Amino acid sequence: MKIVLTAMDADLANAWRAHCGDLCNVSIHHGSIFDVACDAMVSPANSLGYMRGGIDALYAKRFAGIEARVRSAIATRFGGEMPVGKALMVETGDATVPWLISAPTMRTPMILGPDTDHPRRAITAALRVAEGMIETIAFPGMGTGVGGVPPDVCARQMREAILSHS
Repeated sequence: MKIVLTAMDADLANAWRAHCGDLCNVSIHHGSIFDVACDAMVSPANSLGYMRGGIDALYAKRFAGIEARVRSAIATRFGGEMPVGKALMVETGDATVPWLISAPTMRTPMILGPDTDHPRRAITAALRVAEGMIETIAFPGMGTGVGGVPPDVCARQMREAILSHS
């Protein structure tokens, strides 16, 4: 599986390069995730599936009805609340990016800060769900927006998750 790490922010792009640039099957894109050719994009949403802020709001705008599909899948598979460390994949209805993987980095919108392991747990779950089904997966900075996880912390946890998944 090819992994594309995307960043609008120069600090995150530099952290991706420093910590993940040497990994096989990993590329870094400094720009919008929507400019990346991929089979699936990862949503760092929240455990309840609300997609109203950050990158998730952009996904909801791009993929009509995606929040309802994510929330329905969470209700069906997890009784309404998907724990951090779990993930699920839903169809986007978009021919160019057919799948969205919801992998929450937080239960509800909150500041996670630098001492959390939530990005690593969410990344690991997303990679596990995508395995064998997705050829190219694109990640934003997991927890770096609303969650306030520093880019360097996110990038180190991305590396750990990719290496443990290999």
